[in-house]
This record gives sequence, structure tokens and C-alpha cells, in this order.
Amino acid sequence: MAVTHRIPGLVLTEHEFIVPLDHARPDGDELTVFAREVAEPDGRDKPFLVFFQGGPGFEAARPSGDPRGPGWMVRALRDFRVLMLDQRGTGRSSPVGTLDDMTPAQQAAYLAHFRADSIVADAELIRAELGVERWSVLGQSFGGFCVTHYLSTAQDGLSEAYITGGLPAFEVPVDDVYALTYRLAIDRSRRYYERYPEDRARVRALHDAHVRLPSGDELTPLRVRQLGLQLGMSDGAENLHHLLELPFDSPAFLHDADDPLSFARDPIYSLLQEACWADGTATRWAAARVLPGAYEREPELFFGEHILPGMFDEHAALGRLRDAAALLAQHEWPRLYDFEVLAANEVPSAAAIYAEDLYVPMEFSREAGRRIRGLKPWITNEYQHNGLRANGEAVLGRLIDLVRGRA
Repeated sequence: MAVTHRIPGLVLTEHEFIVPLDHARPDGDELTVFAREVAEPDGRDKPFLVFFQGGPGFEAARPSGDPRGPGWMVRALRDFRVLMLDQRGTGRSSPVGTLDDMTPAQQAAYLAHFRADSIVADAELIRAELGVERWSVLGQSFGGFCVTHYLSTAQDGLSEAYITGGLPAFEVPVDDVYALTYRLAIDRSRRYYERYPEDRARVRALHDAHVRLPSGDELTPLRVRQLGLQLGMSDGAENLHHLLELPFDSPAFLHDADDPLSFARDPIYSLLQEACWADGTATRWAAARVLPGAYEREPELFFGEHILPGMFDEHAALGRLRDAAALLAQHEWPRLYDFEVLAANEVPSAAAIYAEDLYVPMEFSREAGRRIRGLKPWITNEYQHNGLRANGEAVLGRLIDLVRGRA
């Protein structure tokens, strides 16, 4: 039964839905998927816009602070009521946890049902349960992968599709994806040190400091490199610098460096990051296999979204899932995209492609956009990967105007 709350300027309706773990076996194990409907008081009959969060493995943002929410929400609520999905395994949906009662093989088999295809199948069940004929969808980053899969499999349920920083690579080997994102991460690292040259020596010193974190883990060179993941955001360089300028033995540094990327809180991210890119293939630890030699020559270089198997040894909280992660790396993933369907797409669609995107490279997104009939790309260097968060009203507003022929 839905529960409704009212906060200044908004009506929030909370829904819980029962979905099958495996949509191919609807009579098997079940999960709960939570969704929060956000509407203006006089907008509860507006059409739905479903938001697919970036990730994988993160829940939807919560309404807080400004009661109307982030800028993109302000823009969306003029035309829509917004359904914020906690994708399976996140937030108030059935949590993944450590799966201690399963063998590694059982863990891997379970986790194989948490990719974009299962998330979209959940959305279709939710659409049917709510009695919605068609709705619009907005996907940020990994959420854009979900929207692209939606366009491949269930166009009849969609009225409009919007993607920000999330048009995936089509028919590109996973190794090639990570080879390019490494080049981008190396370039971004060097640009970071041009802005903060004193940090180069600090990072080199940190590699040799043997810092013990509050969790009991050591801040290893691998974990130091992973601090660079945030460099693809508009505020990432400053946030990283503000961390690195702290004394390495200070409580502030130790706390903030322990797990700044929330790997322990959100294990799906580390387990399925590479699987997001796998379209009918296994990944076989692609990022580890194509790791450039530049990281040996310049140990202070940072990673982007690169997950290496050593993480599961160095993050104690992930250790219980180490063997499952190894099995998932060898898993032959099913196809995510139907290129014939996309070539005949009839859903009005638009995508923001960020020219300097560290995580979803522009060259892959531009090619994907060409292969989705009618999709209107907006290529810009004004924003980084978090453009929807940084200036959501402008970004979403531009995409809505493109879809509706106003731009």
C-alpha cells in the first residue's frame, strides 16, 4: 500500500513492488523494489518521468534541503511527476548485503540479476502495476545504459527518452573501452597536477606512507589511485585536493580516505562495474589486463572507473565477495542491445554527450547516438559527467526542448 507524505512544495508517495529475482523464472525467488513518486501538490496527475540513477548499485537521491530538489527535478516537475527508483539491491529495495549464507557460485548467480536488463524488466512490471500506458524516462550515466536497453526491449512503454552522460559503447570490445578510459584518466591526472603541482609529491609520499585507516585497512597504492575516480566531476579536482592537503595522520584525512567511493556501502558498484559494458561477452578483469605501463612510470597517476581484482583483497568489507567477483569476471553476459530495434526507434529521444567525459567516452556515445533512429544528440564541453547535478535545469531543459522540437 502506498504511503504519502507532504513536505513544503511537494507530495511524496512511497511505493513498494514485488518483482522476481530472475524475470525468466517469475515463480522463483522474489525481491522488493522501492520507488518514491515526487509531485507538486497540483501535479499529481501529470505524466510520469522515471529516473534511472547512475552507478551501478546506488539508490535514487532523496528529497532534502531545497524541498523542490535538484535543478533537474525543478525542471522536470513543470511537466511531470517523477518516479525515483531505488534500483534492485539499493536503498530501500531488497539489499544485496554480504550474501554470507551462499557459496561463491551461488553469490555470483544471484548477482548476475542486477544489471540494466533486470532493472528495466522491473520498471516494466511497475508500469503495469501502476496502470501507466506509457511514461518518459531519464537516465544519468549507468542509468543511460538502462534507458538504452529500455529502447531496445520495450519501446511500447515509452513516450520520451532522455539520457545524460550515458550513451553506451555499441559493439566495442570491453578491453577497448578500458584502454580509452585509461588514456582519459592519465590525461586528467596530468591536468590535475598542472593545477595542483604540489600534490604530485604528496601522492608519491602517500604511496610509501603505509597509512592504516579506521576500518583497519591499509591505504595501499591501488586505493590511492582510486581516489581519482572523482576527477570526472566538475568539482572533483577541488574535492581531491582538499583531501590530499590534509595531514595524512589527521582524523579528518583518515576518515575521508577510508572509503570515499562507498565501495563497502554499495558493493554492486565494484562487482558489476565492468559488467555494465559487457554486451554478450565476459569481461575477464578487462581493466587489469589493459593497465598501461604509465602507471609504473608515474605511480602518482589516478584511475577513473577502473576496478581491479586486488580491490577485493584490500577492502576487507568486500572480501566475502572476492570469489564471486572472480566468477562474475568470467561470466558470459547476455546481450543488452538490439541494434535492429534501435535503428527503427520511434520514441522521441535526446542525449547529452559530454565532450570530456572521463567515464563514458564521447567517441563511443556519438557512434551509439547515430545508431538510434531519431535520437537528437547534444554534444557539449560546458559540463563534466555530473552536468545533470551541476546545472540540471539547463541540461534537462535543453533535452526536453530537443525532443519537442524547440531547439
